[in-house]
Amino acid sequence: MDPALLRERELFKKRALSTPAVEKRQASSDSGSHKKKKPKVDKESSSGSKGVESSNGNFNIKTSSGYKFGCLAKIVNYMKTRHQNGDTHFLTLEEILDETKLLDISMKQKQWLMTEALVSNPKIEVRDGTYGFKPKYNLKDKKALLRLLDKHDQLGLGGVLLDDVEEGLPNSAKAIKALGDQIIFVTRPDKKKILFYNDKHCQFAVDEEFQKLWRGVPVDSMDEEKIDEYLKKQGISSMQETGPKKVLPVQKRKKQGGQRKRHFKTHNNHLAGVLEDYSDGVPVKK
Repeated sequence: MDPALLRERELFKKRALSTPAVEKRQASSDSGSHKKKKPKVDKESSSGSKGVESSNGNFNIKTSSGYKFGCLAKIVNYMKTRHQNGDTHFLTLEEILDETKLLDISMKQKQWLMTEALVSNPKIEVRDGTYGFKPKYNLKDKKALLRLLDKHDQLGLGGVLLDDVEEGLPNSAKAIKALGDQIIFVTRPDKKKILFYNDKHCQFAVDEEFQKLWRGVPVDSMDEEKIDEYLKKQGISSMQETGPKKVLPVQKRKKQGGQRKRHFKTHNNHLAGVLEDYSDGVPVKK
């Protein structure tokens, strides 16, 4: 063989061994192709979990239970919003679906809304085939709110959650602002606000010395039972608990062992010896 060709062959081998980067590029391209295929598998699995497969192999998300309950939540939220805005008149199901843009739901889902979902929902009131929002407190105006807070104050029920007031009173922010100092806001540890009736008849000045005595009594280490016992010793009756009372289990009466002997009263004891016994027939005359 030609020595020049042999030299070129040896040089080619050396160059090939010194530059192995071509193989690494192929490996990286192969791994990249695998990474691109993985999202396709995830999409198929996720779409299968959300929807139901039809006969032609396609998935229909609108037939899933998640979509069905999503429609119900949208309807309830819409009815709540329109009630808060002052639109308290009732609507038919077709009007609700039209205003919530849910006209494309199936007849089966409409039937489910009419017979099950809306009827059993605690926030929806049904009246002659029409539907309206049902708040915890149905308040028409600020006077109704003030009467509710006054009633809670008189009965010792405490305050009312601001969330419940905003839910049941149309344009609640305007009404609360108009009441001014007739109501009191208290913020709970969980950041929720409570509304109380501000009874101005109970506003009176307390002597500063009495306030110091009141605040100087430590009650951190005492529970309610100890405080109640202390008040009873001092001749002071404490406020009774207004919550539900615990019902004690009824004790069954124990059956007494053995049957009692029955005692029969005897009559005509004063005629003993005069009367005769005819149980065995007519007695023989002596």
